[in-house]
Amino acid sequence: MPVNCSDAHAHRHAQAVQQGQSHALDAQTLARLTAFFKVLGDGTRMRILSFLADTELCVCAIAELLGMELSAVSHQLRVLKQADLVRSRREGKTVYYTLADDHVRQIIRMGLAHINEKRGENDA
Repeated sequence: MPVNCSDAHAHRHAQAVQQGQSHALDAQTLARLTAFFKVLGDGTRMRILSFLADTELCVCAIAELLGMELSAVSHQLRVLKQADLVRSRREGKTVYYTLADDHVRQIIRMGLAHINEKRGENDA
């Protein structure tokens, strides 16, 4: 929807719109990115990712840390695995989970840095 700007601002506005359009995500990429952040938007799944940030854990250890039933934890791990945020390995009957790669660790750390930075601004 076109927006009317003052004549003095029209050229700058047109450049900004053109630049914004050049950075716009295509529909498929936008849907995938939105789904990715929806997975991260769940507190239980973020807790699981934080537990796995520096160590590998079995499902029963994660369940104990969360105070949840194994079936509920397994469901959350399945969602995380489908989103390629965690990977698993089996040792006998025990399944161990870890972060899928360093990108996941970086996303968590960057998110923490961002919220801590913002919290510091609000304290000033």
